[in-house]
Amino acid sequence: MITPALTSVFVRDLCLFGYHGVLPEETRIGQRFVVDIEIRADLSGAIAGDDYEQAVCYGTLCDIASAIVTGPPLQLIETVAGRIAEAVLAKLERVEWVRVEVRKPSAPVPYAVSGTAVSVEQVRVHEVAFSLGSNLGEREAVLAAAVDRLSLVDGLEIGKVSSLYDSAPWGGVEQPTFVNICATGRTTLEPHALLRVCKAIEADLGRVPGVRWGARAVDIDILYYGEREIRDRVLTLPHACLFERAFVLEPLAEIDPDHVIGGRRVRDALAVLPRSPGDVTRRAPDGTGRWGIKEPEPA
Repeated sequence: MITPALTSVFVRDLCLFGYHGVLPEETRIGQRFVVDIEIRADLSGAIAGDDYEQAVCYGTLCDIASAIVTGPPLQLIETVAGRIAEAVLAKLERVEWVRVEVRKPSAPVPYAVSGTAVSVEQVRVHEVAFSLGSNLGEREAVLAAAVDRLSLVDGLEIGKVSSLYDSAPWGGVEQPTFVNICATGRTTLEPHALLRVCKAIEADLGRVPGVRWGARAVDIDILYYGEREIRDRVLTLPHACLFERAFVLEPLAEIDPDHVIGGRRVRDALAVLPRSPGDVTRRAPDGTGRWGIKEPEPA
């Protein structure tokens, strides 16, 4: 597996006039600001096809910076740089990383300096969802541990976690019933790096190779990664069986019913899914701790 390298694109020494600063004279008289922008993006399509439409335009980067620097006054050039970075990520979907430096050559400080500057880096954050299941051992404890492990991964933030769901096995292999949950969050990790994280957690929590769709200590599937579509021998996104599995759609609809995946809203996909009686059952609250794990009595 070879992941396309990110290409860097630079704009340097963009000189603009603005009215930013803490002192009244700065917002009244104004001064020069010099901006550098560096972005990193997957431009493999532009490179392979010599296709301008798949590139990132230098002029667009300049336009974004100009709109902010020449716009309403701000006190801090930290804010100016941050807003430029935010606007680049918002307007240019191909950009995964951006660095903006804003220099203030005429900063009003009582010292001999050639200028002052700030630098801001921002990384694109992608919405992500996971389906987790277990039908061996202490199932609830294993799922709780898996979510805890995901929550500790650098570059991954878990937001919502569903209730526990009991579900019949899927895939035609005779085995014990499953307990399933879904979790949603945000990540800056590349999709295949996120997959490696999931596989490492599965192994650490006792999963061993076995029959496909067979019994397992824990299973962690990535359901979607923003709007990215991936098809290779190890990863398919959105998940290939997402819209066929009630044990995925039920918990996902609990925590993210209006999310649109591949043009389909989660709640709508669940509403038209063929079902059998008792295939997936949400556990009712029973006074235990998180996900049905009994918490110790207070001392």
